[in-house]
Amino acid sequence: MPGAGFDCDVLVVGLGPVGATLAGLLTQGGIRTMALDKDVEVYPLPRAAHFDHEIMRLFQQLGIADAVLQHARPVPPYEFRTADGQVLMRFDFGQGSPSGWAAGYMFNQPGIEHALRAKLAESAFAEIRLGWRFEGLTQDDTAVEAVIAGLHGRQTIRARYVIGCDGARSLVRDALGVTLADCRFDEPWLVIDAILRPGAKMPAVNLQICDPARPVTCVQMGPGRHRWEFMLLPGETAEQVLDDGFIRSLLAGWDCAAGVEIDRKAVYRFHGLVAETWLVGRVLLAGDSAHQMPPFAGQGMCSGLRDAANLAWKLKAVLKDGAGACLLDGYQPEREPHVRAYIELAIGMGRVVCMLDRTAAAARDAAMLAQRAAGKAGLPALSPPALPAGCILPGSPGAGTLFPQPWAMTDGGPLRLDDVLGDGAWLITRAMVDTATAPLLLTFATLADPALAPFRAAIEGWLDQRHAASVLVRPDRYVFGTGAPEALLEAFAVAIR
Repeated sequence: MPGAGFDCDVLVVGLGPVGATLAGLLTQGGIRTMALDKDVEVYPLPRAAHFDHEIMRLFQQLGIADAVLQHARPVPPYEFRTADGQVLMRFDFGQGSPSGWAAGYMFNQPGIEHALRAKLAESAFAEIRLGWRFEGLTQDDTAVEAVIAGLHGRQTIRARYVIGCDGARSLVRDALGVTLADCRFDEPWLVIDAILRPGAKMPAVNLQICDPARPVTCVQMGPGRHRWEFMLLPGETAEQVLDDGFIRSLLAGWDCAAGVEIDRKAVYRFHGLVAETWLVGRVLLAGDSAHQMPPFAGQGMCSGLRDAANLAWKLKAVLKDGAGACLLDGYQPEREPHVRAYIELAIGMGRVVCMLDRTAAAARDAAMLAQRAAGKAGLPALSPPALPAGCILPGSPGAGTLFPQPWAMTDGGPLRLDDVLGDGAWLITRAMVDTATAPLLLTFATLADPALAPFRAAIEGWLDQRHAASVLVRPDRYVFGTGAPEALLEAFAVAIR
């Protein structure tokens, strides 16, 4: 049970992918969590279509990887093309990644949301409230009191922390009076999700058609599904473009259009926005409540789920393991640079795509085709920067980067490092070390440990590249630091307390 006088330890407002993932991680760590959503069913309109290897690793941690794979498939190459089909840029993701999974996946969001909710419902530490909306809050140094309303009236929930995962129009953010900084990109697009009929032949790659007559996106989703996105032209309205006849006219130019059934449709504004602050007292923002980005880099939902992973281990450390509450102060300094890097990348891609001036588009095409012929990439790689601050050991080689997950094939199937070492922080060393003064609940492993035998070469190689005797890995699988094990333990204890 939560502490006396509390209805829960953490109240999560919004049960989309970010809220459900955060609640799942918290309850997995033994934190009493109430998760509410104003809707009873998962969101019915098109949303995310891509997640990367790091997010698949997070689903693995939650124990839903197999369920997720039923609604996902590895991401194909991603091409930006001219109106006449010439390739301006191509991203080949390959099949491997540092996380032990495919580099990325295309997916159907409702299927994964159902998997997340089903997993959360299994936990004795979870209370799920569907059909309840957030109405307001007050807080002091010890608690947050949130007013929620449902079919049977209003109720005040007393929690130690409240996390707003309630989307772009976040009521939690509004209640805090937090404003959004505009990254100066805002374009309206029609998004169409389609179900493939038997025998439908679709493009084998994901496409951005940079046609000034009308920019178009055409991408795979989960098995049996496909997505198109069409930029609205000046003077077009949402009501006009959502008409089924108008949609069919847009799809008529695709040879495969007769083999699809329109499933979902919506008009969205593709923009970049970042909340000025993500932490006010005992209330925090995550996902679209804290930041929004255009979809061109496929990192919107990914960024929100990284927020969830970052917050979950810190909240558990504060609420259960004796860490200082100031550990949460590092949440925004760690996450915002990641988010802004991806927003800049997505806007850069968007500016390439959303060009309606034919003269400017012709000049763009000529310049990018020349770059490609010269072997020069038009945009930076799809990878985030290392954490620049927060709970890391500054100056330590590898600090703030994602620690890899090597894997090995066994008679029982793939064996991955995370499944062997489990949840929580890890200290991996070349030799035994005195752990009597270790902070929190760390997992200790030496390279001589038989359990690490399948991964020994990969971990040794990682340590050798950084001339390190050991590595301390945070529960979200980002590296706290490398160096002498005793020094790492001491530095980690200081960082969390």
